[in-house]
Amino acid sequence: MDAALIKECADPSLKPAIVEQFVQAVGSDDPLAITVKSGGRLILVPKPKTPEEAIEIVRENIGGSIVRVGLTQIPAGIGLRDASELKVDLVEPCANLRTGTAMFAKILRIVAKWYGNPTSEEVFPQLFDDAVHAWQTGKFEGESVFRAEDPGGAVVQRSEVEAETVDNAEDDAPTEMPEETPIKPDDAGIRIDLTRIGGQK
Repeated sequence: MDAALIKECADPSLKPAIVEQFVQAVGSDDPLAITVKSGGRLILVPKPKTPEEAIEIVRENIGGSIVRVGLTQIPAGIGLRDASELKVDLVEPCANLRTGTAMFAKILRIVAKWYGNPTSEEVFPQLFDDAVHAWQTGKFEGESVFRAEDPGGAVVQRSEVEAETVDNAEDDAPTEMPEETPIKPDDAGIRIDLTRIGGQK
């Protein structure tokens, strides 16, 4: 990712290396990227050619679906009362990076507070993994992270998070399955008791 873009636009409370890894873990190279999920399923949407087209696609899909947008895949519509309030700067790289990293910094602070605000840099990869998972699912410890209050304070960060920790984020993730996470067949619990079918005549 462009260092100048990070320096100019990213939340100053996050180190540039952390911003880069955050975008690598959850984001997209395409500033107009839109991901729509409904009921855990990915919905295919046309690829927008302009920011205006992108916002139109977001507006069409925002009711009842989870729509993620832009470089940092921000959840669109957080804090808005109406889809008409969506602005084109949602997909503008600098604005998207600014909003996305500010939201992620808040999630990091929420996670760090839950851990008792550790001061050791050694703990940071675990905090980062949990924060990435919370960003992807929208929840941490059952609470909605995007709507939660910002606890404030600073998070002790390492300059680098080992690359493999991003891949392992899913393995260490809490077992609770929020509605926003796609369910892997092996993780799904039994929803309907089928044990009685076929056993009795």
